Amino acid sequence: MPFTIPLVDVIRVLNKAKISYVLVGAHGLASWRGKPRATEDVDVVVNAKHLKKAVKALTAAFPELEPVELPVVIRLRHRETHSVLIDVMKPVQQPYREVFRHSRPLRIEGEEVRIPTLELALVMKFSAIASLHRADADKFQDAHDFIYMVKSNPVRDKDDLVELAALIYPDGGKDLLEMIRKIDAGEKLVL
Repeated sequence: MPFTIPLVDVIRVLNKAKISYVLVGAHGLASWRGKPRATEDVDVVVNAKHLKKAVKALTAAFPELEPVELPVVIRLRHRETHSVLIDVMKPVQQPYREVFRHSRPLRIEGEEVRIPTLELALVMKFSAIASLHRADADKFQDAHDFIYMVKSNPVRDKDDLVELAALIYPDGGKDLLEMIRKIDAGEKLVL
């Protein structure tokens, strides 16, 4: 069994250090999916001004982690196994640059956390599915999540979806709405 860090422990560290962040990834989108899914890591988008502070707080709280700096993320991985346990994502690419303006509060085990709005959560998954650089296995997991999010949330703000998806690429809004239409109609998605 791989080593993991409980989600609430990560949230407590970030909250105690007064870090501005939004919980994303499988944990952050769980309430929109309507169906649980296992994951081994915690993904947070951290305000650019708080990146160093967040990494310092997390590595102090979890000394078994070492940071690996990449252009869009700081991966906190286990020193021995090299498993990534926390991704501290930089708000440098769309749709993550929008996450602080399109988030809502949620309580997890008594801790306040922010998660993406439904519309941004859908756009995040759409962006991953449309990515030219993502592995097929990951795209199929993203599609699985996307389908369950659409099925679990029949009320969506169409204008927000179009506006946010257009940040990914010009016709993103049109393509996103077509994917949602197919799911709502029970048609098969082709990735």
